[in-house]
Amino acid sequence: MQEGRIRRSNPQRSAEMRARLVTAAREFFLTHGYAAAATPAIVAAAGVTRGALYHHFDDKRAIFHAVIEAEARAAAAAITEADDPNLSAAERLVAGGFAYLAAMQLPGRARLMLVDGPAVLGHETIRNIEAGLGEALLREGLAAALGEGGSELPVGALASLLSAMFERASLDLAQGAVCLLYTSPSPRD
Repeated sequence: MQEGRIRRSNPQRSAEMRARLVTAAREFFLTHGYAAAATPAIVAAAGVTRGALYHHFDDKRAIFHAVIEAEARAAAAAITEADDPNLSAAERLVAGGFAYLAAMQLPGRARLMLVDGPAVLGHETIRNIEAGLGEALLREGLAAALGEGGSELPVGALASLLSAMFERASLDLAQGAVCLLYTSPSPRD
């Protein structure tokens, strides 16, 4: 064994291979659209074999699903990162909303998640992906803000409404129809 070289485990190598494939696939789906993105081109861009692709993904739809999941996880991570427990629940909800909008400004993310994702995977699949990520964070934030204000409004219905509003705003931002300006509130002393 070579000295100084760290040996990676099979799960590590597998995760790295999946990440390379998802990164390459994302670029092809953005550049060419789902229908025109060919798996041989994705494989070549990732620098792997077709066997590696099909070891990790059943087909092009499966790798597209993985791309959408990665995008949704990244958006949810941005919301979580923006959370500040020193703020009120309502302020945290607003900060999380702006963090989502900022995360959705990554080139291509809004199109992938909000246009191509539902068209290729279906709305139910997209909702299932979001259920444990951004939607769960939105529901949590709403429940806390409503509870803090003593309101008994229905969290589920409000989350659905706000989610639709955030999606529309994300698409508008991606198309340059609006500009996002936001300053985070200062934590309370």
